[in-house]
Amino acid sequence: MGNITGLGSNQYQNQYLANVQLDLSIAAYTKVPLSWHDYDYTPNFNKMYYIMEGEGYLKIGSQEYSPKPGELYILPAGVLQSYGTVSENTLGKYWCHFTSKLVDLQLFDLVNPSSYVVTVKDAKEMKGHFERLIDYAHRDDLTSGLRIRSILLEIISTFIELCDHTRFNMKTSSTFDKMSAVLQYIEDNASHHMTVEELAAIAHFQPNYFIHVFKNFTGLSPIQYINKHRLEKAVHLLTFTNLSISSIADSIGLELAYFSRMFKEHSGYAPSTYRELMLNPQTK
Repeated sequence: MGNITGLGSNQYQNQYLANVQLDLSIAAYTKVPLSWHDYDYTPNFNKMYYIMEGEGYLKIGSQEYSPKPGELYILPAGVLQSYGTVSENTLGKYWCHFTSKLVDLQLFDLVNPSSYVVTVKDAKEMKGHFERLIDYAHRDDLTSGLRIRSILLEIISTFIELCDHTRFNMKTSSTFDKMSAVLQYIEDNASHHMTVEELAAIAHFQPNYFIHVFKNFTGLSPIQYINKHRLEKAVHLLTFTNLSISSIADSIGLELAYFSRMFKEHSGYAPSTYRELMLNPQTK
């Protein structure tokens, strides 16, 4: 299985990737014609090809490929590309076009795979992903957008897992640097009162713009994120330490009554009950 290393802190990688904005424009299966070709162009959208049959030619960036059945290709936005046929036995492929943004970056500016192709282990599963993607792309029901996002994430995740090495390049964006500093500040100051103005000043943003960027970055408002972080810290302390409930409330900067009420809303249990359940899981 592949692994992700990076210039950025591992603490935030999952959080960034969980908030990727995906937008599918088209999905289909095609047995390409002999006229299928284009050379040295740079699309502003991502493509994925899952090869089922035939032969052809791909060039992605500086890497040249002769696609084979069972291979899954990522063709990222902003990368120079060429493609074409090489014989009458043309490629048959599932394919899709989509955009993928994280704040002010494309996903594959941030997650840099060492190769643009992987060999799929479970061909039936991958074929099923693309068939369902095509099906939902032609629907207009309430959940089709959610299904499409889920399938795209599954295919992208499979690609990353099968890739030998993927680089998480967080420092390609100054916004990521600024927001990482804000998240680290929240981490270091969980026991103190923090204001939006204070956090915005760290990023050198106006408060209203900061709130917008922060929500795009984390999926939460600053206050929601701070409370979520505090509650996660409280869960750890309740589970792994003998600190009193009052001491835990102090350590995350909340008054005892407010902490108890918020914790129960979050978990369904009062802090003392939650601790007892963790110590005696058979009583759940």
